[in-house]
Amino acid sequence: MTTYTYHSSLHSQIEGVLRQKKALGYDCDAVARLFYKFDQFCTAYGYEGAGLDKTLVEAWNEKRSHEAPATWKRRISVVRQLALYMERIDLPAYVTPTHIYRDGPRYVPYIFSNAELSAIFRQIDNCTYCSTVPYREWVMPLLFRVLYGCGLRLSEALCLRLADVDLEMGVLTIRDAKFHKDRLIPITQDLLQRSRKYAKLVHQYSNPDAAFFVGRPGHPLTSGNVYKNFRRFLWQAGISHGGWGKGPRVHDFRYPNLNKIPTLAPKTI
Repeated sequence: MTTYTYHSSLHSQIEGVLRQKKALGYDCDAVARLFYKFDQFCTAYGYEGAGLDKTLVEAWNEKRSHEAPATWKRRISVVRQLALYMERIDLPAYVTPTHIYRDGPRYVPYIFSNAELSAIFRQIDNCTYCSTVPYREWVMPLLFRVLYGCGLRLSEALCLRLADVDLEMGVLTIRDAKFHKDRLIPITQDLLQRSRKYAKLVHQYSNPDAAFFVGRPGHPLTSGNVYKNFRRFLWQAGISHGGWGKGPRVHDFRYPNLNKIPTLAPKTI
């Protein structure tokens, strides 16, 4: 965890709310980083007050150009947490109303049809060797079936280690997932057989701590590479894409149409 040092007039209050969150068991690395940015903002703003002034908060809350809505909401939420903490210790603080940052359109998941699933998995299964990702023809067919069949987030799949994939019982161990909880996910016999064949091809000499989904020897597959390949598979399958943030997204494989997963067999495994 990165250690941040705060220098603004609110440094004691920031450190206090972080201590409280840590005592309650929260992972505070991301929050501490946002507080560091807020602390720098206060210094640049020339703020020297001991309370949390409304003018300062509203200046911080102003949405920046090209800032993603989720990033903007996180910034506001963190300083709102600081304000609530300061209220509890009887310090003056402006608390941002929740309606200010909870409004706005939400992304509607893209539900793939049977025909689209068959088309995209056909392209995934037909992907070939790539020098920058030499295991691509083996990784992609299994990765996208795990995402679809197990409902994993992409980050959860890419964080899987070889030791997290029980090739005897057919169980995935997802560690430190949402709300910092672990969970066990059984996989189908089809996925189990594919995983065993993949492990023999890719992980014959790997350490148990090695990333299960490999980009190149000794390196885990990256989300950027998955996204780039996903866009190519969509194009090859004739499925239009609305652009960044409009989908379909890799994450939309978590919203199946409840029909049977395509069983097209890749050429290699």
